[in-house]
Amino acid sequence: MQDQIQTEIPSTPSPVIPDSNRGKDNTGTYTASQWQLMWWKFRKHRVAVWSATILLVLYLTAIFCEFLAPYSLSFQDTSYTYAPPQRLHFSSEDGLDFWPFVYGLKGQRDPETLQKSYQEDPTQKYPIRLLAKGQTYRFWGLFKMDRHLIGVDSGGTLFLLGTDSMGRDLLSRIIYGSRVSLTIGLLGVSLSFILGLSIGAISGYSGGWVDNLIQRMIEILRSFPQIPLWLALSAALPSSWSSLQIYLGITVVLSIIGWTGLARQVRGKILSLREEDFATAALLVGASQTRIMWRHLLPSFMSHIIVSLTLAIPGMIIGETSLSFLGLGLRPPITSWGVLLKEAQNIQTVAFYPWLLSPAVFVILTVLVFNFMGDGLRDAADPYER
Repeated sequence: MQDQIQTEIPSTPSPVIPDSNRGKDNTGTYTASQWQLMWWKFRKHRVAVWSATILLVLYLTAIFCEFLAPYSLSFQDTSYTYAPPQRLHFSSEDGLDFWPFVYGLKGQRDPETLQKSYQEDPTQKYPIRLLAKGQTYRFWGLFKMDRHLIGVDSGGTLFLLGTDSMGRDLLSRIIYGSRVSLTIGLLGVSLSFILGLSIGAISGYSGGWVDNLIQRMIEILRSFPQIPLWLALSAALPSSWSSLQIYLGITVVLSIIGWTGLARQVRGKILSLREEDFATAALLVGASQTRIMWRHLLPSFMSHIIVSLTLAIPGMIIGETSLSFLGLGLRPPITSWGVLLKEAQNIQTVAFYPWLLSPAVFVILTVLVFNFMGDGLRDAADPYER
């Protein structure tokens, strides 16, 4: 009878990893850590990998903005107000050139409408120079330098995205603004991470009246409309504050609401894991509740927290852009993408000078690549799911 009994042993799903990481005996699959399995699966998500590459380029641009911008932040030339974007040329009357160049700009004002228009001057030809000498700036506020990645010879202009009402190069200001707009998302999410992780863990593990009090507070905060609450908190900032104080104040304002969603997620995970065998075993061997929460429960779903934070950064960036666009966020002389878009509030101005909406393209691109990378991380967070 025993020979006729067949026992079925449930099979454990194997992690999904690329073929390049599979050994002949598949040993690497079973000895790899959770982070290695996540990385192997993340590499299979092509869109997420490309999005991460674009994000790396954007943040490198923010770090080295002084060197990468064709002009310094203080540059302005009132003789080129609202100049259109200059085109790069590879051919001229002399034939085909293997290095890009731009023509000079000539401005003239219409005697009836008094509107200024610009035309290219084929007699003035300015090749694009690498490591060109230009306006002096302080790299990171420390080192005095005068070399820019690209530029033209003296007498020429390089307005690849046009200029604004004060004759300032829009591309240079967008590059400088990336430092503020991209870092405010990281700072805001860092504060939300600390608040959401701490309060959510305490709520889920403590339970009882502590959990009820925290959840009611979260519900009250989430019941307020987000944009009006941001506007009210931003308007409360003193107008006498310096640019740095306003920057930090906006970061705190964006973080006040951002932590509630993460706290709810952490609470739900803690509630589902605190009765698991590994948590009970740690309690039986004498581990304190604080140690169980911070050394056992939270690390068990840290990958999901990282995914949530990645998807929360675009919301922070959009929040700063919205507040600055409405005039209640960052204000000049700070330069951010929202501050640059404030000049595009007048629909008539946008109709005549559509290049003023260029900062919106960078906001949209940043939000998209963050979302695509977050989707890839969310799939990679569970390497056993096919």
